[in-house]
Amino acid sequence: MDGNETPDLDAIIATIADEMLSYQGCGKVADYIPALARVDPRHFGIAVTLFDGRVLVAGHADVPFSVQSVSKIFVLVLALEKRGAQLWQRIGREPSGSRFNSIVQLENEKGIPRNPLINAGALVTTDALMGVDDPVATIAHITGFMRELAHDHQVGIDPEVARSEAETGYRNASLANFLRANGNLDAPVEDVLNVYFHQCALSMTCRQLARAGLFLANHGVDPLSGRTVCSPDTARAVNALMITCGHYDASGDFTYRVGLPGKSGVGGGILAIAPGRAAITVWSPGLNAAGNSEVGALALERLAAMTGWSVL
Repeated sequence: MDGNETPDLDAIIATIADEMLSYQGCGKVADYIPALARVDPRHFGIAVTLFDGRVLVAGHADVPFSVQSVSKIFVLVLALEKRGAQLWQRIGREPSGSRFNSIVQLENEKGIPRNPLINAGALVTTDALMGVDDPVATIAHITGFMRELAHDHQVGIDPEVARSEAETGYRNASLANFLRANGNLDAPVEDVLNVYFHQCALSMTCRQLARAGLFLANHGVDPLSGRTVCSPDTARAVNALMITCGHYDASGDFTYRVGLPGKSGVGGGILAIAPGRAAITVWSPGLNAAGNSEVGALALERLAAMTGWSVL
């Protein structure tokens, strides 16, 4: 479809939801986190929030799921607004080409994470946001921010997922300790991990997450409320990182197939941004080998093709 045409979005969303039925259960849930291992892989939801206030949904769009690494986008926004360009002295902006929890890469690069969307980079981002605040205050800050963006106070943290993260997060603990050993973590390791595990345990629906991300499609301003969430520079930086680094070592493939800034999480969610148009969330718990939602990425590929919303 020509990008200047107005697509029949209701029909497109219904068609995509119908098509995805053929792929129900594809992929493998993140069974290394016990609380996620029990999620039904046959779930699929999609929500599209538009600048005119319309919200188009299909499937399990109102079933809460663990946002996991999608939370890194919002914590990055907060950290950039607090620290500005100083943050880039501690984190790079290049695609990793490695697994999201690679220790080898971090060691080779002397404790400077390749980008803020891999786990090591997200730990530094969380540390930068914390500053002198205690973990409880930082967790409350992040949760409050997400509630405000989603315009829904039902958004919260799943305590079972947070416990699962803490009980099995040995690799993240290794990354945090390595960062601290290289002088790239200021707060105590246990405090940073506490905040990080809780931010990943945020529970949201497709509808809530699509609403929360809408400001990134409008230069940092929520087009519905008029609230300035972040500066245009921050919004631009986050979108750029999403399109180059948002799917770990499969970011190039996602960009090739979908052509939109996007961020995945091992809970099966993907937040995608159509600049000037919409924010989209898809959710399907089954993951591909790179840790990204298999059916969710396919749904976004179909959406981009049918709407002409690709930025490429």
